[in-house]
Amino acid sequence: MSRDGRISNIELAERVGLSPSACLRRVAALEASGVIRGYRAVIDSAARGVGFVAYVTVGLNQHTKAAQEAFERAIARAPEVRECHNITGNVEYLLRIEAADLADYKRFHTDVLGTLPQVNAITSFVVMGSPKDARA
Repeated sequence: MSRDGRISNIELAERVGLSPSACLRRVAALEASGVIRGYRAVIDSAARGVGFVAYVTVGLNQHTKAAQEAFERAIARAPEVRECHNITGNVEYLLRIEAADLADYKRFHTDVLGTLPQVNAITSFVVMGSPKDARA
């Protein structure tokens, strides 16, 4: 039932065939054990001023733990980076970047990614549409 975090306990209990009290106990146990890590609101990107989304692969010039940690610290400070994934393949990272527009993305690309000493290669994939997006 991850699609609707605001569902009432009574409605959830009906859907899964439990009594409301048993359902509430199970949800509380899932929260306590960390299976349910939180609840989120899905916010319209345009309402936040985001009109440009890109996925960016980043290759590092050194394959060391220190280089990765330095890169990850820098990326953690960049509000444009909405997701950062350490991946397998020809490059080390996949980033989801959200910016106001192309000019804002160019500034991020040049002034943030382009200045990090660990970065060796940057490839941008501009999102033209998202026919399916199930992120919460």
